[in-house]
Amino acid sequence: MHVPDGFIDAPVSVAAGVVAVAGVGVALRGARRELDDRTAPLAGLTAAFVFAAQMFNFPVASGTSGHLLGGALAAILVGPYTGVLCVSVVLLMQALLFADGGLTALGVNVSVMALVTVLVGYGTFRSLLRVLPRTRASVAGSSFAAAVISVPASAAAFTLIYAVGGTTDVSIGKVATAMIGVHVLIGIGEALITAVTVSSVLAVRPDLVHGARGLIKPLELRTTKPQPGSAGGAGGPAEPSRA
Repeated sequence: MHVPDGFIDAPVSVAAGVVAVAGVGVALRGARRELDDRTAPLAGLTAAFVFAAQMFNFPVASGTSGHLLGGALAAILVGPYTGVLCVSVVLLMQALLFADGGLTALGVNVSVMALVTVLVGYGTFRSLLRVLPRTRASVAGSSFAAAVISVPASAAAFTLIYAVGGTTDVSIGKVATAMIGVHVLIGIGEALITAVTVSSVLAVRPDLVHGARGLIKPLELRTTKPQPGSAGGAGGPAEPSRA
């Protein structure tokens, strides 16, 4: 979904840039409450994963491209504010190092692929968890729904921006059909990846999944202590104790 230079006119690009700067500024302040010694390394790994996933893209219409976005995954794992920063840094690096998305369109790309995906994805995720049971299956299912909704929502946001400031001769109908239609399919694939990734982290370190904190209790290791008369000693039956 990277937007190239010149695809959106200057006034709309500037307006999107203002929105992107404001959103990243808010995210910088909010990330201070989300990051600590445990979650900071996970944020780096998440950004690296999103970077790698977004490098696999394919053309959609008139210079735009389709690929995994990762906003919902980042928000669920490390928090919405940190998630915005992760995706924004990825987009900046791709524009500077690989010319993937124009520098003049960076505001559009950050607004569409970082802000919209995180807001829609994390909002969907938290809304579902309010009504679903407090289980790992609920977290995985909510993660799936968050990703599958956030990706076409991002494509719809781009379509609206194109309707206001698009500079090509392609009709808004064709752009909407191409972008939203393709990204519905991409959303399904991204949803599977998101659900599997979140479930995997939950299985080993549920405390690291920001979106599930307070919902899922960490696993408890129980051991048995030999009692007098038991098989391992001389006593009655062993009783479980917390490690």
